[in-house]
Amino acid sequence: MNTISFPSRQSGSAIDTVIFDWAGTIVDFGSFAPTQVMVDVFAEAGVAITLDEARGPMGLAKWDHIQALGRTPEIAARWCERHGRDMSREDVDAVYQNFMPLQVERVGRYSALIPGALQAVENLRARGIRIGSCSGYPRVVMDAVVPMAAEAGYAPDCVIASDDLKAGGRPGPWMALANMIELASCDVAACVKVDDTTPGITEGLSAGMWTVGLSASGNEVGLSWEAWVALTPDEQQACCRPAEDKLRGVGAHEVIRTVADLPAALDRIEARRARGERP
Repeated sequence: MNTISFPSRQSGSAIDTVIFDWAGTIVDFGSFAPTQVMVDVFAEAGVAITLDEARGPMGLAKWDHIQALGRTPEIAARWCERHGRDMSREDVDAVYQNFMPLQVERVGRYSALIPGALQAVENLRARGIRIGSCSGYPRVVMDAVVPMAAEAGYAPDCVIASDDLKAGGRPGPWMALANMIELASCDVAACVKVDDTTPGITEGLSAGMWTVGLSASGNEVGLSWEAWVALTPDEQQACCRPAEDKLRGVGAHEVIRTVADLPAALDRIEARRARGERP
């Protein structure tokens, strides 16, 4: 059996593994690929939902995301008005079947790397940190995204998709722990999960890891890069504050704006580890 070899880190307080989410974290500033397609597939089913509504359950596996939308009171009422019944498992299956090919077709439109992502990853590599990843996307979508990211210069050491594991996806710890196994990481307290959604933060916490939430680049703010940089500093702060509160509210140990700020956040986590703190 092949084994993976990584450089060892000398300090007992050092972080040795960072596990990234994808959309809204490393690629797709504003996390548009999954949300806009959700709007479109519900429209195909005769039920209008807004982009903000589509963002609500973000971070879940996509079948679960669709089911969660169908259980939202306002959307459930619209579904019942259109179809004369509550959204059933069979309805979720049908919407999901429509979602998948559309997601694969469109994901490339939104999968540009987030500014500063490559530099942050290079910093981690220089520190001897293993790079893992997981996503709410199923494997068929990840098979489209991963080569695009590699072409742009980002190639994590491990990629786990939401349907790779029998145990399921977020908010459970399974994808994060599968990264640990694949990367031969020995201590969950030396691992950091980085995500822009509350289920992704809960995933890392459930696995016993440190967690870093991203407020500006992801689902909670939901702006494109162009729209984000057009804001004044005060406007940016106002946009980020609710996202920061939400991510801290579910237990994120650090909240930063984008992955470009991650190296400094890791320094702070390593300082906490040096003081004997654990996640």
